[in-house]
Amino acid sequence: MSLSSRDVVQQFFQLVRSGQQPDAAHDYMADQVLAHQMTAENETTVHRTPMNYADHVREMLDAYGTFHLEVQELLAQKDRVYVRWKQTGIHIGEVDGFLPTGKPIIEIASAVYRVEHGKIIEYWIQIDREGIRAQLVRNAK
Repeated sequence: MSLSSRDVVQQFFQLVRSGQQPDAAHDYMADQVLAHQMTAENETTVHRTPMNYADHVREMLDAYGTFHLEVQELLAQKDRVYVRWKQTGIHIGEVDGFLPTGKPIIEIASAVYRVEHGKIIEYWIQIDREGIRAQLVRNAK
């Protein structure tokens, strides 16, 4: 029995996006995933593979240590799943030119995932990058 779209994304967050098992990305992502990254009025689309997504999660672990990921909302309708989360970590690696401060950093983000045949094939993500930058500036003082 195949997983529902909701279950695919929920398990993806629990295992992969949380940093617990980044290499399990291949279980939840198609070979090529369209990642639409929304930044203010600009949209950038990058092609993600399970391997480079796992590397991306490892980069977050290098920057924020073993972070805590709290899914605050998860809604599903047919092939689309909306997730809003809060990630809390400690600034232990360089981020956007800011040297490590050892202080907490909170990321608030949300995304809509499109699932087909039990795999994530596309997503639209928005991250409060300005909020992260403000914390980095404040912590660097």
